[in-house]
Amino acid sequence: MEDHKKNQYSNPVISVLTGIKAHFVKQEVAGTLTENDRLDGKTVLVDGASSGLGLAIATDVARRGARLIMACRSGIPDKGELVKKRSGSNDVHMLHVDFSDIHSILQLAADVKKMGPIDIYICNAAVVPKESRKTKQGLEEMFMVNYLSKFYFINLLIKNDTFNRASGIPRIVVVSSESHRNPEAFDWEGFGRYKDYKMKTTVELYGYYKLLLTTFVVELSRRLNPGGVQNYSVFTLCPGPVNSNIAREAPAVFRPLMRLIFSLFFKAPDKACVPVLYLAASKDVEGKPLDYLFKMSRKYIDPKALDPANGQLLWEKSEKILSEVAR
Repeated sequence: MEDHKKNQYSNPVISVLTGIKAHFVKQEVAGTLTENDRLDGKTVLVDGASSGLGLAIATDVARRGARLIMACRSGIPDKGELVKKRSGSNDVHMLHVDFSDIHSILQLAADVKKMGPIDIYICNAAVVPKESRKTKQGLEEMFMVNYLSKFYFINLLIKNDTFNRASGIPRIVVVSSESHRNPEAFDWEGFGRYKDYKMKTTVELYGYYKLLLTTFVVELSRRLNPGGVQNYSVFTLCPGPVNSNIAREAPAVFRPLMRLIFSLFFKAPDKACVPVLYLAASKDVEGKPLDYLFKMSRKYIDPKALDPANGQLLWEKSEKILSEVAR
């Protein structure tokens, strides 16, 4: 097992330097995404699909023959038309969602259900705010968008029997981050509690919420596939540093330098999306209950996220918060 590498994402500067270093590190490739990895006849839901990595994922999904549903907060219908143009497919549909709002998530789950069963869900939406902000339900925005909304929405999809289990094993592909390794422990006492912070703390919290997300993914696979029975494939990955607009709220003085660094050392979204499409479309991972990739390299998941006790406690605390706000 690899040594834990702590504090690689503890502040914005170190995080960027870690991303640059990752650009030059050679890795053992877990598999290859080919043009033969098609999605014909599949319905694929992609969220956060109006820009950056999500837009690239959506375009490739449509190009591979899937019926595509784009869940977006903005860009309707323009980004859907752009995907049609770039992919050559007209089977592209858009639904609105604001993942900071419980009621909007509930509506999205109902809207997806009406569109018929889905085969693959690619969970991608995330935010990196410049400071803490409260949601309509009084939760901290990054906690809600980057973690709790995923817990809520995926469980709604399962509860609503939205996945198509008649023609194969459904896949849930969650975009996480190598920064999930950075936190030393869970803050169970302060779980979900609103706290004020500024940009200096944003990157650290981003890694913490990715730890919550990765722990949820592991626990989800454990619950959906009890006793070795294969019902769902639950995959997660870090795409590596992506030249996207996720850091658009960075202080204005730093944006020109960040744009330069991102363009030189970070992958373009259409390249960074390859591991996402590999986990969504490749026959190499068919039937696997759980997998984690860093770019195209298979890696271990941090032991904290693998611990069943942490998964159980996270599930209980998440359900408790939702019982208080999802009314």
